[in-house]
This record gives sequence, C-alpha cells and structure tokens, in this order.
Amino acid sequence: MTTHLMAKYRRAVAALAALTGALTTAAAWAQNQALTVTDAQRQTAVAVAQQGVPLSEIAADAPDRYTVRNGDTLWAISSLFLKSPWRWPELWGMNLEDIRNPHRIYPGQLLLLERTNGLATLKLAKSVGAGGAAPVTVRLSPGTRVENLPDTALPALRTSVIEAFLAEPMIVDAEGLSGAARIVATQEERVLLARGDRAYARGTDSPLLDNKPAEQRLRVFRNATALKDPATGEVLAYEAQYVGKATLVRGESSTEVMGPEGTPISAVVPATIDIISAKEEMRVGDRLLPEPPRQFASYTPHAPTARVNGRIVSVYGSASIVNASQNQVVAINLGKRDGIGNGHVLAIQKDGAKLLDKTETGKSLMKLPDERNGLLMVFSSYERVSYALILEITDGVRVGDRLVNPR
Repeated sequence: MTTHLMAKYRRAVAALAALTGALTTAAAWAQNQALTVTDAQRQTAVAVAQQGVPLSEIAADAPDRYTVRNGDTLWAISSLFLKSPWRWPELWGMNLEDIRNPHRIYPGQLLLLERTNGLATLKLAKSVGAGGAAPVTVRLSPGTRVENLPDTALPALRTSVIEAFLAEPMIVDAEGLSGAARIVATQEERVLLARGDRAYARGTDSPLLDNKPAEQRLRVFRNATALKDPATGEVLAYEAQYVGKATLVRGESSTEVMGPEGTPISAVVPATIDIISAKEEMRVGDRLLPEPPRQFASYTPHAPTARVNGRIVSVYGSASIVNASQNQVVAINLGKRDGIGNGHVLAIQKDGAKLLDKTETGKSLMKLPDERNGLLMVFSSYERVSYALILEITDGVRVGDRLVNPR
C-alpha cells in the first residue's frame, strides 16, 4: 500500500472511531436521561437511609436474602420487600451507599434484608454470575464497531405489555381532528389499501408538504371516539383508531388543466403517500397525523403528591368493552392539567353496592363502603386524559370506577 493510501486509510479509521465514540456517548446519555431520579425521590431515599424503614412497612413474607434474576422488575422486587411497591424510594434508601441509582440493579446481585431495633435495611451483598459463579473478566483487543448499547439493568416493570400500544392510539382534540389530513384517492380506484400500496392525500387546514429534511412518517387512523368524563359527560378528547403507518413521498402542489370550456383552470395535485405498515386495511377518508417522536419506554412508579380524585373513562380496544382485567390498558379522566404524569400509581376503588336492609321491617336503603380493588400506573399522559396499565386487581375493573391516591 502506498504512503498516500496508508494515510487516507488511517484518517478513515480515525473518523470511524470518533463516530463510534459519539454514538456511544449519545446512546449512554439517552439511557441515563430515561433513567433519571427526581429530587423528591432522592430526598425520600436520603431520609430513609439515615434511619431505615419501620418493620411495619415490610411485607409479611419478605425474604431475608434474594438474588436478582433475569426477568425481574423493580416493581416485583419492591413487592417482595415492601407492602406498597410504588414506595421504591424507601427500598432504594435502605442502602443508599450501595444502591446509588435504583435503576441500576442487575441480575446476579444479592440483596440482604437486615432487621435491627424495629427497623429494616437492605444491603447489596455481592454480584454473582449465572449459577452462583463469580463473574468472568473478559479482555477485549482493540477494535472499532458500531452497535446498539445493551442494558441489562432491571426495568421498573415489563414494558412489553404496553410497547405495541405506545405506537398505536392517538389522542386529539376537536380542532386537531378537524384539521387532520385525509386519504382522497387510490391507484386504480382500489377500495382497500394494504402494506406496499400507494395512495394520495390532502391536508385540510394546510397542504401536506414534503418540506422537511427528514423522511416524514404519518399515522393513519379512523373512527375517532369521544372520551367522555363518566361523572359530567364532558368530552375530554378523541381517541383515534390506529390502522397503520404511511410515509410521505411527494407533497401537495397545483397544476393547470383544460376546463370544460377549453380554458385552463387550476387543479390540486394531492400528496403521494406509501403505506408502510397496516394493522387493518385502509380506505379513502381515513385521516393522517404526523407520527410523534419515539420515546424511551422507561417508567418510575411513584405516588402523586397532591390529592387525586378521578375515574376510569374507557377500556382500550373497543367502545363496547366495560370490564377490564390485569395488564389491560384503560383511559382515565386525569391528565397533565391535573398534575398526572408518566409513572404515577393510582389506586382503583370499587363503588360500594346500594341495597336494602332486609333484616329490618322498613328495609332502609344502605350504601356499602367503597373498597380498594387494585392499582394502575399511568404511562402516557395528555392534557385532559391519560392511558394507564392495570398492574394488579382483586376483582373486575369497570368503566366509571374511581381512582384515588394509593395510600
């Protein structure tokens, strides 16, 4: 290899190494941003770390020692040691010296629960490999490669149950709904569209233009359903039924065509879109909205600081469904305007039944006490509504059930 080519090769390798470092730094920063700890949670942990947790707050069957396993979640581990899983800052604060960030608990770590003078502390004993073997040190020779950064730290909960959901529903208000672009025509007058098909669309309030440097992706939806407050009947927002995704190929424009009298007139040239994924077949009239930026699916369960009083609005999937079970998604009538955000844990309360006292002659009307029925966690918050995952229940959950603070 000539000297000139050798120098060129070295410069290319150096540039690639710099790019790799930049990508690694950016990915690590993104992961850290997704796993932040709030000041309030840190203050709670610091306070607990100074004294420990009262034994009355420890779960009755809490183990003395526990080795973290693959598939564990922070919620599940908190449930092992604490009566209230959302109180993870206390679990973290039990051993603030060893567990500096609760998001950085890994499979193989051994947790020890110590009880002294009416208080409990949690200590991180040591890390072990699979089967209890000591971790193996692997030495890597110098090299350059680009790949996604794996992170084996435990998630707060299993996001697989909501991951598909994060890409689907779209909450819009009345103005956003009326202003959404729409599919106006198909090739060869096809009635239904599927993945790989081409179609044509127009904006409503403004033309659908390809005036952005990056590829524009659109969500396709139909049949926007009104989400109404169960107590007042007020329309809080509209839930759009997701049917697929499209990418914008060419924006709208205009051209001149010959009119019926032989004179030129202006005509709209619709935007061109390609269907890139389809949950259901699409058709003319379906609406289009820009796909929102992808967010990291990392959540920190915690209780709201302010008093909460809300209700379940709907069960996601069908307007006719009124009952929900564990691991189902529901819409609630609380949102950002109410101080509700991602990670907030709320208790589900079942209204006590109304019945007559058949043990007395007058058969007076009775209202049984409201009973706690489970927990849910908000994972997608909008201005006036939020979506939440039902984490645990003791009985069926219904539309209209009340939501209160978990303690």
